[in-house]
Amino acid sequence: MATAKRTGSRDAIALLKQDHQKVRALLSDLEKTSGRAAGKRQKLLAEIEHELTVHTKIEEQIFYPAFRDAARKDDDGKLYFEALEEHHVVDLVLPEIKQTAADADEFAAKAKVLKDLVEHHAEEEESEMFPRAKTLLGRSALVRLGLELADAKAAMAGRASGTSRRLAS
Repeated sequence: MATAKRTGSRDAIALLKQDHQKVRALLSDLEKTSGRAAGKRQKLLAEIEHELTVHTKIEEQIFYPAFRDAARKDDDGKLYFEALEEHHVVDLVLPEIKQTAADADEFAAKAKVLKDLVEHHAEEEESEMFPRAKTLLGRSALVRLGLELADAKAAMAGRASGTSRRLAS
């Protein structure tokens, strides 16, 4: 029951939308930085990468399989596969940005492309996949999935902080 209190009994869609909002804000902050703020750019990019990594893992391991298993129409399957491919494209763009000098004009251009990709993906999920998931899965399944997603995020955060502590020692 402690898990339900921790998430406020939010369903999977509410949790995923909250992640989208956080990443959108971080990407917007990154877009507003200039080449003179290279350190800030690197810090924001690291935070964006972390948030995207956790978010995509929980979607791909928990939410997407539940959606796929409940899918009844060809369009549902298309939404599932397109979402996976969009994650893949972000996975290709992120390392390129990280390899670009944070004070370079190219960095800003690549960050803008990342922002556009993520915003398109989030918008598509929120306007197409999530409404369909509500219909296919129902409230109780979405609450259960929300708990699973929250637990998976907490476990990943615990592993990350354990790694940070070991590296600091």
